[in-house]
Amino acid sequence: MESVTTPTTNSDATAERSSELRKTSLNALHRKLGARMVNFGGWDMPVEYPATGGLIAEHKAVRNSVGVFDVSHMGDIRIRTGKTPGGALAAVQHLSMNDASKLAVGQAQYSALLYPAGTFVDDVIVHRLGEDDFLFVINAGTREKDISWVRENTKGFDCLVEDLSDAYTQLAIQGPRAVDVLRKLTDANLDAIKNYWFTHGTVCGLPERLIARTGYTGEDGFEIYMPSDVVTSEKVWNLVMDAGKEFQIAPCGLGARNTLRLEAKMALYGHEISEKINVWEAGLERYCKMEKRDFIGRAALAKAAAARTERTLVGLEMLERGIARDEYKVFDAAGEEVGVVTSGSPSPTLGKNIALAYVPPALAALNTVLFVEVRTQRVKAQVVATPFYKRAKKSAPQAAGSN
Repeated sequence: MESVTTPTTNSDATAERSSELRKTSLNALHRKLGARMVNFGGWDMPVEYPATGGLIAEHKAVRNSVGVFDVSHMGDIRIRTGKTPGGALAAVQHLSMNDASKLAVGQAQYSALLYPAGTFVDDVIVHRLGEDDFLFVINAGTREKDISWVRENTKGFDCLVEDLSDAYTQLAIQGPRAVDVLRKLTDANLDAIKNYWFTHGTVCGLPERLIARTGYTGEDGFEIYMPSDVVTSEKVWNLVMDAGKEFQIAPCGLGARNTLRLEAKMALYGHEISEKINVWEAGLERYCKMEKRDFIGRAALAKAAAARTERTLVGLEMLERGIARDEYKVFDAAGEEVGVVTSGSPSPTLGKNIALAYVPPALAALNTVLFVEVRTQRVKAQVVATPFYKRAKKSAPQAAGSN
């Protein structure tokens, strides 16, 4: 995801700018619900819904029960068989750092598109729709860049590339009661969908809809893909909200999405990952399969692995009053500037101020004391284990085969 940017306070400029922003099919509904809207990567999106409690209430709803997010601004790229089978898989393997050949049909994986330098074009979720048929779910603010990158770098492969970004309204139903809400709306066997798997089924009376058990909150949850026309989109949203009434379902905006993903240490494009940060620095090596055949960025990453990493991503907990915000400077005990905060906010779940920051590896040990410059004050913090929050695992064992 891209950063949330609040529009200018000048009302005329704001109105003019919002008219230029892209809108999801649920835009009018969000405004009817009294959402506070912001410019998010060129999209007019809800940051919170003050009428139903606002950011903290939305965050807690997802942690304790269920919330629903409009994520229709996300992009979708399908890569499928060209003239002969195998071309799509070869293209995906060339484009992405994870190993898509290990995916079963109906399985998804976290991955990334990399520049030749081993830095990030974008992080993506790769879904295997068929033996030689894949769907990339990409970030909103990088849509055009990603689509151009994929088209350019698949020219030598026998495959078809389709931009399906505007074909779907996507809703993320997240939280421990998400399964109970969606069960009322679908004939699909949700218990058979493991984490990072997906299926197709009837949802809200609409046949053959994609249902994925993925998310960006650190909780259990599902993303459902609907036709993108306004009438259908609003109907589905309202049916989801009705089904969730008994669980106090909350409409959720980008503010809660950000605090939830920060607690779970999920990377945000333009913050923890970017065109200037490589895979090793970001700590995402478990998703980067160096053993597979050549992929874009692999050669540079092999060289970087042999060299000394100059920075690494750590979690910080503020020990004194003050909130570490994005791009605030980090100092060591001697007063030397040593790093930068990538994301920071209060944690509604933990009741503490937390942050992610890049610092030298020598300062990455747990309990290392650092200082964050908050306005003109240097506020004490310490390195802590991440993720800051991890949901309790179910007592019943998951079926084998999930990544």
